[in-house]
Amino acid sequence: MIGWFEAVVLGLIQGLTEFLPISSSAHIRVVSAFFGWQDPGAAFTAVIQLGTETAVLIYFRREIWEIISMWTRSLWTPALRSHHAARMGWYVIVGSLPIGVLGLLLKDQIETVFRDLRLVGTTLIVFGLILWWADRTARNRLTLQKHLSFTHAIVYGFAQSLALIPGVSRSGGTITAGLLLDYRREDAAKYSFLLAIPAVLSSGLLELREIGGGQSPAWGPTILATIISFVVGYAAVAWFLRYISKHRFTGFVVYRIALGLFVILAVTLGWIPAQG
Repeated sequence: MIGWFEAVVLGLIQGLTEFLPISSSAHIRVVSAFFGWQDPGAAFTAVIQLGTETAVLIYFRREIWEIISMWTRSLWTPALRSHHAARMGWYVIVGSLPIGVLGLLLKDQIETVFRDLRLVGTTLIVFGLILWWADRTARNRLTLQKHLSFTHAIVYGFAQSLALIPGVSRSGGTITAGLLLDYRREDAAKYSFLLAIPAVLSSGLLELREIGGGQSPAWGPTILATIISFVVGYAAVAWFLRYISKHRFTGFVVYRIALGLFVILAVTLGWIPAQG
């Protein structure tokens, strides 16, 4: 069972890594294995992500309110349907469909085989290299307001769905897709955060029923981890958006590869078990 100390550590990790392209779910899985803790499971991970997603809701509150307001009004006011905020509402909905469908279809795999540390280590490396290539070749010229389309939203959505595998990274996958589509780094990251809102909220709320029952973590530690992830996550998202406005993702790529190699080595040498 997850204790109070584990909850503090995992909450900090979730808040620090959720918005960075290094996979928060992979870090929670790896740290738990390294310290010999019980695998907290997909349900615990999904629920404490509600904390970091609340940080996104507050940080982007003006943009989110404009999107919701304009999208709702455009349903009965045709003249508003061309407004970028109204269109963004549809793009977030459409982009959320892939992960919603695949999340339901692959629920059993998400909670079992996808959490194998050999797979986690491999995805950290492979998708880190893809991010590096995308960052080096991207022209960073497109903006969300002028260029986002339904086709691009679907591409973003499928990229986000890859994050069902710990190690891919929700932000890393969607930012990589944005870079490959030639969006500016800041715009790719911003849409990544907005696109995550429906998926994370629905997943977290759905998994709430698993908390406190059977082998699942208790409510107290889960709530504590969620609160900590919110506080740390708010600071992390603000820092990350400032950082990528002036820097490439090279540092994150190097870190992903190093962590992935360490995980594979640790499993191979028997330091940590591949399965939770």
